[in-house]
Amino acid sequence: MYKILFSLLLVLNFTYANFQKDNIEAKMGNTIDKVLMILKDSNLAKEKKAEEIINLMDPIFDYELMSRLSLGKQWNLLSQEKKDNFIKIFTEKLKNSYVEKLDLYTDELVEILGKEQPKANRIILKTQLVGKEEKYQINYKFYEKSEDSWLIYDVDLLGVSIIQTYRKQFSGFLKDKTFDELVTFLRDKNNSNK
Repeated sequence: MYKILFSLLLVLNFTYANFQKDNIEAKMGNTIDKVLMILKDSNLAKEKKAEEIINLMDPIFDYELMSRLSLGKQWNLLSQEKKDNFIKIFTEKLKNSYVEKLDLYTDELVEILGKEQPKANRIILKTQLVGKEEKYQINYKFYEKSEDSWLIYDVDLLGVSIIQTYRKQFSGFLKDKTFDELVTFLRDKNNSNK
């Protein structure tokens, strides 16, 4: 399961963020080798590898939308200050989760299987992580942020949405705890990973 989680961001090493509908597959394909080169570079420390990859992928993730979707209805009850704070903390959690998995890379390959467009403003890019013994399907969900400019708002691993998983966890937490307690919990988790 850790290898599957690691693969979440494996192919997302992008040098520029202007993803258009017709070039999503090509840009993904053109950047896989760059990611693999960073991961295979024995001269780079783990932290440096993470920094280089995260800096390059940040522009194509809509962390604000991911944060909002992960909280569901709770989002609308928050002040702008609390929303901004949550975006920051949740984004850090996503990145920490990725960094923790870097050591699990063992020469897996990523294949792009194609894309589908279930709605006019949604695209699902289907990829596959190919290991020595197993294959795992990973779907990246894009939406049209502005005219023909697309960003990732969710990732499905084996049919399971990362954002829906967080939404269920947060909803369960908030049944008997406050939003501020959730923020404190996430902040403490983030700090423990530093």
